[in-house]
Amino acid sequence: MKRIFLLCCLSFSLLAFAAQEESKPAYDLVVAQDGSGDFTSIQEAIHSLRAVMTERKIVFIKKGVYREKIVVPTYCTNITLLGEDRDNTIIRWGDHANMPIPGTETNMGTFRTYTLLVQGHGFRAQNLTIENDAPQLGQAVALHVEGDKASFINCRILGNQDTIFAGSETSRQYYRDCYIEGTTDFIFGSATAYFLNCRIHCKRNSYITAPSTPEYRKYGFVFKECKVTADEGIRVYLGRPWRPHGNTVFVQCELGACIRPEGWDNWRNPENEKTARFYECLNTGPGAWQEGRVSWAKNLKKSSLKEYTLEAVLAGKENWDPEK
Repeated sequence: MKRIFLLCCLSFSLLAFAAQEESKPAYDLVVAQDGSGDFTSIQEAIHSLRAVMTERKIVFIKKGVYREKIVVPTYCTNITLLGEDRDNTIIRWGDHANMPIPGTETNMGTFRTYTLLVQGHGFRAQNLTIENDAPQLGQAVALHVEGDKASFINCRILGNQDTIFAGSETSRQYYRDCYIEGTTDFIFGSATAYFLNCRIHCKRNSYITAPSTPEYRKYGFVFKECKVTADEGIRVYLGRPWRPHGNTVFVQCELGACIRPEGWDNWRNPENEKTARFYECLNTGPGAWQEGRVSWAKNLKKSSLKEYTLEAVLAGKENWDPEK
């Protein structure tokens, strides 16, 4: 009888322990403006994490507007910023290129204007808004990514000119189920970036992408199953080459009537037409491949789809899966 009692007690203890384990939060730190978390500042939470982590650390961010200019430094790896609610968990700043650097008479230039700068590898953001709310007085980056294997899931990335700087030619970036808006060249840089099921919204007669893909990189910006929309009356180009071998491809996307018939621009340099790699493949909608497209862009056939799978573009030698 005593043995049965002990077994029952042991079973109960194990069940209680299992229930306790299940009830543990799925994050390591909490940021909350009302003081109910571990930190009130996102940057403070990031600074508290030790360098070069192999285990992923999740920072849960409660709803609120966090007016911070944030840096994820190179030594902070495998960090996740997880918002409570995409539209109401907002990281916001407002620098633009023609503002002076504080304490100097030198203008900031494009690359100091970020709201969020990601230098560490293995970064992930989910359920967040990242915004640069500067007035339209110059380039104003919302998101600047240098680190490799960066993922953005169900995020809003808001700005005007130069909203996303996909920097570093060795960087691979993944954007899924995101809303991205801007005016001019609002997705630009030399990284390999894959946009899946995103809405790309244009706010001015201008250009969506400005890739600076190096010649040795096969992939620049790949838009797969995305939707391109615009404010009423806006007409845009799909892209123009910031550097001669810039690469952008739209695959199975829905292109709105906002897309100009020419589709692509040579950035006032006919020589770019010999080297730029601008492709479209099985797109739909009134802005899809049409009469008037520039002769130096390519309309790919269905057989090319295998070249633009997530695995083909981002996996690399270590078989990176951005969904894990």
